[in-house]
Amino acid sequence: MGKHSTHLVWDWNGTLLDDINAVIGATNAAFEEIGLEPITLERYRELYCVPIPRFYERLMGRLPSDAEWEVMDEAFHRHYSEHRIGCGLTEGVEELLREWRLAGRSQSLLSMFGHEQLVPVVRGYGIESHFIRVDGRTGPSGGTKALHMERHLAALVGVAPDRTVVIGDAVDDAVAAAHVGARAVLYTGGSHSRASLEAVGVPVVDSLAEAVEEAVRLVA
Repeated sequence: MGKHSTHLVWDWNGTLLDDINAVIGATNAAFEEIGLEPITLERYRELYCVPIPRFYERLMGRLPSDAEWEVMDEAFHRHYSEHRIGCGLTEGVEELLREWRLAGRSQSLLSMFGHEQLVPVVRGYGIESHFIRVDGRTGPSGGTKALHMERHLAALVGVAPDRTVVIGDAVDDAVAAAHVGARAVLYTGGSHSRASLEAVGVPVVDSLAEAVEEAVRLVA
């Protein structure tokens, strides 16, 4: 693997894993536990941001208290685990990952999903072998991705940030890419509306096949 090869850093939730309906279900279950009204997918995508407490602030009109945050965070992850079981990979994922690897290019996976939960889940979908590294979140939930991206790239031997493209579904993916000097392509099938993604100023696509094409173009 040379420094002139394009490297892809894939996001997991909402990108490789088509789990937005599970996320909405778990979010509404968490809201119910503290008496908030349920939210629609459209409203979720309109308001979603990280850190997650700021997202809740947009919904509640104030930041949640520490006690509320603990209840909502625990409830979200508990309900998400139940809903995720019915989720599949985004259309075309297996073929895209396989073709990229067979072409001699490298790819890795970086997620804000807890590392101890992420690795067996990715393995369970049968795609772990396509990645040279899989990293999930190791600290508290609710943060941003930039420092995780920094550590992730530092651990990848022979991968140059300026030859790296991050593919994700959230503004935070683009922010994390910029933090390390990489490029980003954002996918509309996950957590954000197209309008909020386009405001970032990076390519926005409606399929992961398009995302890969854009990634190749960006570092050509």
